[in-house]
Amino acid sequence: MRAFARAALLAAALAAGCTALDPYATFPLPAKPEVVDPGPRVAICYNSFKTPPERVQELAQAECLGDTAAQLVDTDYRVDACPLVEPARATFICMPRHPGHPAPK
Repeated sequence: MRAFARAALLAAALAAGCTALDPYATFPLPAKPEVVDPGPRVAICYNSFKTPPERVQELAQAECLGDTAAQLVDTDYRVDACPLVEPARATFICMPRHPGHPAPK
């Protein structure tokens, strides 16, 4: 009976864990005191083994408002910012787009 309970618990944890690795928006890494950002910062927690950089860029772009482009400024790996299963935090600046300049890919 004990082995069955362990197997059931493991199966439930694995099923729940599938969405635990989905990237999500979080609070960004703050700018250094001497830096003035040209736009707001956004950040994405993600698992660098599972999530391609293009997907992280798409999610950051979705967090930027208006006619702005998400530009990567830093990536850090602090567990107080993102959980252990998604240890990477990419911080972006939502840069104003200028006429004639295409959106980043």
